Amino acid sequence: MHRKTIFDTVRHMLRRGFTSGEVKALDTAIDAALDGMPVRSVSADGIALIKRFESCARLRGDGTVAAYPDPGTGGAPWTIGWGATGKGIGPDTVWTQAQCDARLESDLARYSAEVAAAIGQSPTTQAQFDALVSFHYNTGAIARATLTARHNAGDYAGAKAEFARWNRAGGRVLNGLITRRAAEARLYSSE
Repeated sequence: MHRKTIFDTVRHMLRRGFTSGEVKALDTAIDAALDGMPVRSVSADGIALIKRFESCARLRGDGTVAAYPDPGTGGAPWTIGWGATGKGIGPDTVWTQAQCDARLESDLARYSAEVAAAIGQSPTTQAQFDALVSFHYNTGAIARATLTARHNAGDYAGAKAEFARWNRAGGRVLNGLITRRAAEARLYSSE
């Protein structure tokens, strides 16, 4: 199979190139499809949780959305829409709601694929998967977190307890992160 054809088609559909994370996520999804593994995706419950905490903030009077500084640092990384960060997002960035929603959809596919790769064949409920995607969406740490290792070892109580450790940004404990991690832990153990 020629992956280049798939990548070129998606690149054309998106009208842009890929980040390294997106390349990795597409490779993971292609590998899963070829191996006959189901391609996991975040459910409506997981998306609702992410949206609850990312909230498409800084709505302007004209209906567009402005970027805002990271709450932990007061500056970079600048964030826009449903928690989007990265190249090209700064203090003057303004998107339409459609751009915010499209980026969320793209990010959810990438983060879901990265979580699926990190947990491999470990037994995982949909609620656990959703909680892990929310965690990864916010931290980017699924591959290195003890939470993931505990989950993969079948230590679900230990994994649930690990969520609470990820409550800092910019070196400070943030109430919003305490609340988010508690919600993720509840979702993780809900099934």
